[in-house]
Amino acid sequence: MTKKLISELKPIDEILSSWDVLTPDERQFVKNNFTLHHFKKNELIHWEGEIPSHMMVLAAGKVKVFKEGVGSRTQIIRMLKPGENFGYRAIIANEPYNTNVAAFENSTVYMLKADIFISILRHNNAFCYRFLEEMATDLGASDARTVNLTQKHIRGRLAEALLLLKKNYGLEEDGATISIYLSREDLANLSNMTTSNAIRTLSNFVNEHIIAMDGRKLKIIDEERLRKISKMG
Repeated sequence: MTKKLISELKPIDEILSSWDVLTPDERQFVKNNFTLHHFKKNELIHWEGEIPSHMMVLAAGKVKVFKEGVGSRTQIIRMLKPGENFGYRAIIANEPYNTNVAAFENSTVYMLKADIFISILRHNNAFCYRFLEEMATDLGASDARTVNLTQKHIRGRLAEALLLLKKNYGLEEDGATISIYLSREDLANLSNMTTSNAIRTLSNFVNEHIIAMDGRKLKIIDEERLRKISKMG
């Protein structure tokens, strides 16, 4: 594991702090049964159609959840940040995964066997309700994103994607550069547009002094205008 990942790795105690509804015995049991797995950039963590075996928590790195659509066109559904749970919906629904998940950069994931996760859900009502809340929140966000991706114009979709990346990953020390470097293709897949449209719209934003670009680095110059574009769609 690289020094960068080690420095960013969320320790298991910090992960479990969000699972504060566990009993002391459950907490220790989970702590003893979490396993740590490392994934290289672009490596699949799980794939669509796979039978789920573990619920997962991102410990370090960045991860994308995506689906292959018509003509093998990729749609990025969401981007995950350290501390976020994933892979558990399919376990609860008792069905195969309906999305692919891949490491956007070198990433580390805590994994807990599905049967252990389900057992705790069944015996700890507060823990079960915590995940019910999380799924309900994700469903609401998914509904809103579906409408935005289908009804907003290209400029609105791209502006929304940039603001989403800022919200998820924050800014670098300069207070303007988004702390994730996306290829134009990935940015297009996140915004539900062709790569050529993403490149053209980014160039327009640069010319309008809304953002600045340096390779894959994207710097927000005028966040207020970006928000107005996103809101107007």
